[in-house]
Amino acid sequence: MKDKKVNEVMIPLSDYATVSENDSLATAVKKLKEARNDTKYQYKHRAVLVFDKNNRIIGKVSIRCILQALEPKYRHFQHPENIGSIGLSRFGFNNEFLTSLVENFSLWDETLEELCKKAFKLKAKDIMYTPSNGEYVNEDSPIAEAVHQFILGCHQSLLVLKKDEVVGIIRLVDIFDLVCEIME
Repeated sequence: MKDKKVNEVMIPLSDYATVSENDSLATAVKKLKEARNDTKYQYKHRAVLVFDKNNRIIGKVSIRCILQALEPKYRHFQHPENIGSIGLSRFGFNNEFLTSLVENFSLWDETLEELCKKAFKLKAKDIMYTPSNGEYVNEDSPIAEAVHQFILGCHQSLLVLKKDEVVGIIRLVDIFDLVCEIME
């Protein structure tokens, strides 16, 4: 694996679903659904990438982002530095406590249909996840460097850079497939 480079395993940006930062949540959902139906890759995409007015990738709208956007009250649980993106159960909270949060904050107190209608108008930039510095890897980096970032950062994917431009995405599952191939 020392000789393999990130660009040999990554999915090129041209093969990944993207939306504009001003596209609606509905558009992001449609693009993600289309990408998930694409049979080119063994594993289905779990996000669409978001680009700005200069066509630079600035974020991701994941399945988790979409579900979180349905209930605006989830924002009460988010730390300014995105620590809220880490599950509360990781901090030792049990299911009873988490259930009490749902009840006390009246989370999902509307029907799914009502929540979807309200979220329909949100823009990608309003719900996207903005990757941190540790979620980028250079296309010429060895796979081992990407593995370190995946493990130490608990990431599911990394954006791949050529100079300062995102040129693709590398997913944890794709590295796992590479490991399986080598072990076989």
